Amino acid sequence: MSTTRKIAGVALAAALGATTLSACGGGTKDASAGGAADAPKSKTVTLVSHDSFNVTDSVLKEFEQQSGYTVKVLKSGDAGAALNQEILTKGSPRGDVFFGVDNTLLSRALDNGIFTPYEAKGLADVKPEYVLDKEHRVTPVDSGDICVNYDKQYFADKKLAPPQTLDDLVKPEYKNLLVTENAATSSPGLGFLLASVGKYGEDGWKDYWSKLKANGVEVVDGWEQAYNERFSGSAGGRKAKGDRPLVVSYASSPPVEVLYADPQPAEAPTGVATGTCFRQVEFAGLLKGAGNEAGGKALLDFLIGKKFQEDMPLQMFVNPVTKDAVLPELFTKHGVVVDKPETVAPDAIAKNREQWVKAWSSTVVK
Repeated sequence: MSTTRKIAGVALAAALGATTLSACGGGTKDASAGGAADAPKSKTVTLVSHDSFNVTDSVLKEFEQQSGYTVKVLKSGDAGAALNQEILTKGSPRGDVFFGVDNTLLSRALDNGIFTPYEAKGLADVKPEYVLDKEHRVTPVDSGDICVNYDKQYFADKKLAPPQTLDDLVKPEYKNLLVTENAATSSPGLGFLLASVGKYGEDGWKDYWSKLKANGVEVVDGWEQAYNERFSGSAGGRKAKGDRPLVVSYASSPPVEVLYADPQPAEAPTGVATGTCFRQVEFAGLLKGAGNEAGGKALLDFLIGKKFQEDMPLQMFVNPVTKDAVLPELFTKHGVVVDKPETVAPDAIAKNREQWVKAWSSTVVK
């Protein structure tokens, strides 16, 4: 998810007893420098990624043992910053594979020609709706949904039904309840803006945001502040005495609230308004000029293999893209299925993203 996540990404905060989602779980190896140039000699393959990449040690070591390659992971900030660096080093990349470009940034990456086409083994097992590049310059790896989350206890106490759709959020009963991230500075903030574009179209989304502003939406710089300071439903928000029971976060946030609670509750304290969501898809690609092209191809095969796809949900809190991957019980019990998320074509995002963000800022922030 571009995830800074959380991705950008999808990090969940220190108040839960972990550092962030992007740092929890098994420890990948971080590269302190590029490393691609000496890869063929050392049998090293370097993965350049945003900060939220993670994989269980045992899963990574199994790939290394079977392939004969040693994996280095070069984490490079959020997805946008990481992509910028690869564009600047086009043809002389810092690694062999780039992971973390999502559908909000995809056209930019493809237009700059930073990837070498490669049809990964196992691509036939990927759900076809995620294969957005027919030239196979990038391979789908994960998906996730940016959605409004709600504080179950607040709405139960108020005897008020939580909102379920974008239309609901502008109703007077939800006035002064929502906090969202700045679309100019935050991946989930941008995703929520794109949800409104997908729902209301070019002619209607600005009017929608004018209504949200009139209904008291609060805008903060990033996910961490929104979720762990202002949102009353999260562990961090309760500690910070947050007073907003609605927040823009991820469909995977409720399972995480359960995972890091001690003791773990029988039910997640937060819910997801499934009619407010925008779907992100993250991709990986073989970098043009990679020093270890064979290793890079093997790594791409691994990223859509069953072992990695089933390990990924509890490491990066995103969904697998392959048809036969089984979700962990934590996800199936406490998560939600978003049947009809909003989407916007990558080329439309590339063409309009800057002007959309400027118009959003003028409408909501200024």
